[in-house]
Amino acid sequence: MRLNEITFTDAKPVEGYGPGFFRIGGEVIVGGMLTGPTGTVAWAGYKDVAPLVALARKVDVLFIGTGADTAHIPAALRAQLEEAGLGLEVMSSPSAARTYNVLLSEGRRIALAVLPV
Repeated sequence: MRLNEITFTDAKPVEGYGPGFFRIGGEVIVGGMLTGPTGTVAWAGYKDVAPLVALARKVDVLFIGTGADTAHIPAALRAQLEEAGLGLEVMSSPSAARTYNVLLSEGRRIALAVLPV
């Protein structure tokens, strides 16, 4: 068996999450979070569209975590993000964080916007 070292480029993997918080790169983010190639910042949720649209040419897929359960995102938000050229995957926040980590380890151009569980 051959083992390869995983490199997360400039983006950092999600290290953990719990009620109301996420931990990434050793830092705890309380509330929603956006992370990807441009760094990690607090995210105010579905009405905070500008930082998501800014990722349009920097990532191929944006994972949106909807909290503890999978839910639909607002139709207007989906339309704005798709119009900007972002591929979207919507799922629960735990699933989105796990999927983000796996694809990040493969060197994919991805970002993650998650609401707390």
